[in-house]
Amino acid sequence: MRFLTTVLLMLSLAATSAMAEEKTGNGDRVPETLGFVEWVVMKDTRLRLKARLDTGAKTSSLHAVNVEEFTRNEERWVSFEIPLGDHEDQPAEGEFKHDDVVIVLERPVRRTVLIKRKGAPSQRRYVVDLEFCIAGTMHTTQFSLTDRGKFSYPVLLGRRFMRDDNILVDSSDGFIASKECEYSTLEEVAAEEEARVAR
Repeated sequence: MRFLTTVLLMLSLAATSAMAEEKTGNGDRVPETLGFVEWVVMKDTRLRLKARLDTGAKTSSLHAVNVEEFTRNEERWVSFEIPLGDHEDQPAEGEFKHDDVVIVLERPVRRTVLIKRKGAPSQRRYVVDLEFCIAGTMHTTQFSLTDRGKFSYPVLLGRRFMRDDNILVDSSDGFIASKECEYSTLEEVAAEEEARVAR
């Protein structure tokens, strides 16, 4: 009887494993559940920002100001600034003020999008590819660049990111990621930005 029970248990586990593999696409990783708000860390700058995972938006967006197009090697590029004073998410250890630090980035233009806004004229935005870390894992997705200074979250992660990276959202809770990403302090970010500009 005990042998029969063991065999049935093993068959049940094998069937469950096969069903799980079938649901995730022949061995693809199981969907990861994140909260409706999580920390993200932008690659290269190690800048930590709050991100809202928004299933109502297709394309992700990043807070950026002074967005300017230019040409490099006959390709369209944009330069843009991320002022840390608009969202004081970077941990500070000294007497540095967030208002004193502005990150300047340059990226190739992936495309432009026309955003329809209720009660306001439509707005054309540049879209760029950016790498970032969330829940201890690096990702790349498309971000539209727009001034989010009046919003609570400088980063919005949309459905394209969730679909491509197999992410589910727990709308009842935030900051539930089991792993963290390494980030720099405000002072380290400022020093790295100063060194980068000087190069």
